[in-house]
Amino acid sequence: MIKVTCAVIIKNGLILAVQRNATQSNPLKWEFPGGKIENGESETDCLLREIQEELEIKVKLDQRLTPVQCNYERNPIELIPYLVTHLSGAIQLQEHIDFKWLLPEELESMDWADADLPVVQEVLNLTSENLIERRV
Repeated sequence: MIKVTCAVIIKNGLILAVQRNATQSNPLKWEFPGGKIENGESETDCLLREIQEELEIKVKLDQRLTPVQCNYERNPIELIPYLVTHLSGAIQLQEHIDFKWLLPEELESMDWADADLPVVQEVLNLTSENLIERRV
């Protein structure tokens, strides 16, 4: 099973979604940014590296959320999400084709990659309990 991290990036009460390009697996699906953990790399180091490489922004990791296991056709993955605060920088997409800053109530309207769907639901639960608003 491939371990993959992802960041639920929050800025001014909005949550970042990024769109995969047409040549990647899960083409044109929306996801939370992140990537594969390399050998000898911690989850947090991986996530900070991936966000810098993919988006060129600085973030602060706040809280680990519930990992998700997903059996994609080629490889099963364990997606390890974190709530993350945007600190600085303007997004410069390196791998994705689009991004959107969404209100929590807009999250369900996006066409998410399967592994990200449970993360969306957890984020919505945290939002309904006012646990995310305190972070922004």
